[in-house]
This record gives sequence, C-alpha cells and structure tokens, in this order.
Amino acid sequence: MTAKKVEKLNNIIKGIVASDKMDKTIVVAVESFKTHPKYLKKYRSTKKYHVHDENNKYRVGDQVKFFSIKPVSKSKTFKVL
Repeated sequence: MTAKKVEKLNNIIKGIVASDKMDKTIVVAVESFKTHPKYLKKYRSTKKYHVHDENNKYRVGDQVKFFSIKPVSKSKTFKVL
C-alpha cells in the first residue's frame, strides 16, 4: 500500500498474533480495557480476528497492524498492513 492510502485508513487495529497455523491466515488477539457500567471496575477483554496474510510472513507473538477489507472468506474481512 502507498503512504497516502494508509493515511486515509482510520480503522487500523493493532494486535498480537495468537496463531499462524492456517495457510495465508493469522489469528490476531486484540486486548482492550472496559469498565463495568454499575461497579466501575476495569477489566480486560480480548477479541480475536482472522486476518489475511498473503505471504505467511508473521509468526506467533509478532505485533501487527491490520485494516478492514471486503470479505476474503466467511471469517476473514481484515488484511495485514
């Protein structure tokens, strides 16, 4: 991607690769902190995304940035930058 296209993307997500066992697909875990509405306690929440990795470049533990694209398959709607 060119630098201009990357700047226009406002939905870039950062996460850590949790699995790389599938061909051209990685599973990325994204952690966020949420606050309970009544008790106001902060807790950690993890969400996993299936991300398209064309060259099988990333391994478990790598930090990646990815963005939304049109669906590649049933579960993959994101691509690595």
